[in-house]
Amino acid sequence: MQKRKLGNGGLEVSALGLGCMGLSFGYGPATEKADGIKLIRSAFEKGVTFFDTAECYGPFTNEELVGEAVAPFRDQIVIATKFGFEDGDSKKPLNSRPERIRAVAEASLKRLKTDRIDLFYQHRVDPNVPLEDVAGAVKDLIAQGKVKHFGMSEAGAQSIHRAHAVQPVAALQSEYSLWWREPEETVLPTLKELGIGFVPFSPLGKGFLTGAIDANTSFDKTDFRNIVPRFSEENRKANAGLVDVLGKIADAKGATLAQIALAWLLAQNPWIVPIPGTTKLHRLEENVGAAALELSADDLSAIEAALKQIKVVGDRYPAHLQQRVDG
Repeated sequence: MQKRKLGNGGLEVSALGLGCMGLSFGYGPATEKADGIKLIRSAFEKGVTFFDTAECYGPFTNEELVGEAVAPFRDQIVIATKFGFEDGDSKKPLNSRPERIRAVAEASLKRLKTDRIDLFYQHRVDPNVPLEDVAGAVKDLIAQGKVKHFGMSEAGAQSIHRAHAVQPVAALQSEYSLWWREPEETVLPTLKELGIGFVPFSPLGKGFLTGAIDANTSFDKTDFRNIVPRFSEENRKANAGLVDVLGKIADAKGATLAQIALAWLLAQNPWIVPIPGTTKLHRLEENVGAAALELSADDLSAIEAALKQIKVVGDRYPAHLQQRVDG
């Protein structure tokens, strides 16, 4: 698989990464450990060198899974993990105080069975802690060799500028896909200006852009999509037009819906690295295939024209979670 650079600090990763959250958290029951290890190792065999986790996925179990899975090839890959919640629990308040950042780093290193975190993200901007203090704490960890690169997640342009002035930000991770394009307004121009890479999470619209979800789909009771307004039955029905349009384009290219959605992201900028997640080996293979799919200028124009006819409905987060996104 081709490589891409995230930021100006020389962080090189595969053009597609693997979002590991869903193996342990968020989308129903956790995957059996042996199956999770097999999937992560299969991704590496297919050329993936960028693996994304966080202390709050589980909590903690996802980092342990990733650490065990990548141990045989640790020095050939990049591990990204995150800090930012009280006690590592995403249901609790935000906490990016410097002492908390240091404690998370030490605990994550142990769970990941490694001596350095390649990319350490602030999971969400904490309004109670100055960004200069956050960036300064990570800068100290970088000086100690415990962290290689600093990242942010779901941060707005002003916050990115403030943090970057203290410690260069290698990458911003935020939601971006054919059905959530808000980063194009102010975030992507800021990243381009500062030389920061972009890591879209949920690049397949939390599964919707694969075509595998429709108005009749029922989710496991522990699946967080049950509380996402965009996934209400009514909104799934209303958003089906987007899948129909992508389906026609995919058929014309001899590709799948997921591959079109990922190839579209890759075509936006050379410093964009999507991290689709999956629990299934055949989906992993399908996603990896997107890295070799080239969309022409005509293809991209056709997608753009088709999307202008579609209005995606429904908020991407329930109100209490939306408050944690930094505008």
